Order: sequence, then C-alpha cells, then structure tokens
Amino acid sequence: MFSLPLVINYEDTDAAGVVYYANYLAYMERARNACLRAAGFPLARVRDEDGIVFVVAEAKLRYRQPARLDDEIAVTLGVQNIRGASMTFIQNVLRGDDLLVEGTVRLATLSSDTFSPCRMPDKIRHALEQHRLE
Repeated sequence: MFSLPLVINYEDTDAAGVVYYANYLAYMERARNACLRAAGFPLARVRDEDGIVFVVAEAKLRYRQPARLDDEIAVTLGVQNIRGASMTFIQNVLRGDDLLVEGTVRLATLSSDTFSPCRMPDKIRHALEQHRLE
C-alpha cells in the first residue's frame, strides 16, 4: 500500500477550519500521482513518451470524520484491479489511526492524441501491481 503524508493548510478549509469536501479528491489525486512518480512514471513523461493520459472515470467517497486545519494526514492507496484500459484504486484518508474518508476511484487510460481508450503500457501495469490489495 502506498501512503502520502500531507498537512492541512488554511487554503483547504472553510471558515470553521474544516476541510472542504471536494479537497479530499485532490488529496487522492496527489497520492496517485506521487505513487506513479515514485515508481518512475511522472505523468508528463508518461504523456510525452507513452502517449497516454489517465482520467477519472468514476469516484465514490464516504466521509466519516472531518480533517481540520494543521492536521497531519496520510492518503493511502491500494490497487483493487487493473484491466486493459482502466484501473481501480481503494483510497483512504487517515489521521493517525482514525479513518476520515474512504474512496474508490477508477481511472481510464486514454490516448493523449485522440482521447480515446487505449491499453495501459505493461511497464506501468507491472509497477502498480506492487500496490495490489489482497
């Protein structure tokens, strides 16, 4: 499982110091991008060299507890499945042992030229397999 630590900034919160709900999707995207970068696949290089982009096809979140200003959180991800032109992640936002948000995000692989579905390169598929949930 991959984990990205973050600290909640003022810009992420409302007047009460609570994280705005849509920001959790941004945190999850940061974790996915960091995971790919750590595996040697920064998104700009994947687009330029492999001719593909990843787009969110579906996202489902369940909010359990709010994160607040200055909280130290971790955004985790595990790969639920990988198919020819898509992959599904299970992602959680935690504050210590407390589960704040749980989500399922499905990405589609598209050609960067035509924006039509295309197969994910095997090298990326293999790199993500190390984060597969059991």
